[in-house]
Amino acid sequence: QVQLVESGGGLVQTGGSLRLSCAASGSSFSINAMGWYRQAPGKQRELVASITDGGSTNYADSVKGRFTISRDNAKNTVSLQMNSLKPEDTAVYYCNANIRELGSRINYSYWGQGTQVTVSS
Repeated sequence: QVQLVESGGGLVQTGGSLRLSCAASGSSFSINAMGWYRQAPGKQRELVASITDGGSTNYADSVKGRFTISRDNAKNTVSLQMNSLKPEDTAVYYCNANIRELGSRINYSYWGQGTQVTVSS
């Protein structure tokens, strides 16, 4: 059983910064791609940023130049540095990881419980 635990959410003013972190824990497993998604009230969950095991990154157009995703493979963590935050960034942010567990032949998409990010105007 793999668990993803997010931290770092909170309330920040427009223009401020937050850093989200996500740690994967459990028995033996390997992690492929990892990413951050968000879901605002009344909207569908959307991809914010992703990063492959090789370090290639991808960002939603709305966050390019403001957010930076990174990972530490040794620690099985992924982070999202969010700068120049806007009210429209307000959402629940979810960590996602594509993981193959010991004894499994397939990759499975795991999700964290979500962490609230609120940007006040």
